[in-house]
Amino acid sequence: MTINILFAAKTERWDSYEGPLTKALTQALSQTGIDFDLRTDFAPAEVDYIIYAPNSPVQDFRPYTRLKAVHNLWAGVEGVVHNDTLTVPLTRMVDHGLTQGMVEWVTGHVLRHHLGMDAHIHGQDGQWRSDVPPLAEDRPVTILGMGALGQACAAALTGLGFPVSGWSRSAKTVPQVATHHGYDGLQTALSTAQILVLLLPDTPVTTDILNADTLAELPRGAVVINPGRGPLIDDTALVAALDSGQLSHATLDVFRAEPLPADHPFWAHPNITVTPHIASATREGTASQTIAENIRRGEAGEPFLHVVDRALGY
Repeated sequence: MTINILFAAKTERWDSYEGPLTKALTQALSQTGIDFDLRTDFAPAEVDYIIYAPNSPVQDFRPYTRLKAVHNLWAGVEGVVHNDTLTVPLTRMVDHGLTQGMVEWVTGHVLRHHLGMDAHIHGQDGQWRSDVPPLAEDRPVTILGMGALGQACAAALTGLGFPVSGWSRSAKTVPQVATHHGYDGLQTALSTAQILVLLLPDTPVTTDILNADTLAELPRGAVVINPGRGPLIDDTALVAALDSGQLSHATLDVFRAEPLPADHPFWAHPNITVTPHIASATREGTASQTIAENIRRGEAGEPFLHVVDRALGY
């Protein structure tokens, strides 16, 4: 038996994924007696699985009459989750490489702002700065979004001694994290956040969750770090909060328009750091292992991992 797997993403992605996917699928299916054909050019009616990027030319799934599942290459599924032509299971990318990359980026920037490193990196002007930062135990951090990435970042930060609060739409219990949910819980979570990390998905409910009203709930001089999704923040309200001193700095990795236009005011703002959507990239090797395992599960009749809830949007 042979299953047909369509790789539907930009051409340059195929060049980097063909080898890792072939290796991972060979290993995952080696004991099943199932062969696979992995290509970029099947006739739609011959396809069993699609490995997918939402910016792929494939937007109408109706011709794929044999399709069993679509496995998204990205953690974000906002570009495909509302496609009415997609009726089979959709899975999102959750893998070790993506998670570890996010943990390292978030931890690095939390420590950067906690320690006040910018003053020393950019302040080589002959002044002997003797201000000492507080210990981590005296620097409350709040993470909005307690999914896999939020929980992994919370574990790393609590391991360093930071008191971490978390907020999610529904109630969750996370070890060593003071968790909150719902609107009242959001106000509570924001009220102590000297450093705020945004790791929510992009849904109608989370759009502009950080706005003039919620920014005002933060302690004055707080730092915002956003490696989640660009639409989580009202850009105009963010700049106003920085200009007024309500926020001291914003480190942003994601934006409403990407690449961020060269004339965007974020580039020139002295209290905004722009990074080019690098907080957590999908790594070909670990992502291929996750996809291969899901295809093995599909052929074995086992539940897929990381299935998207269409109603919630993630």
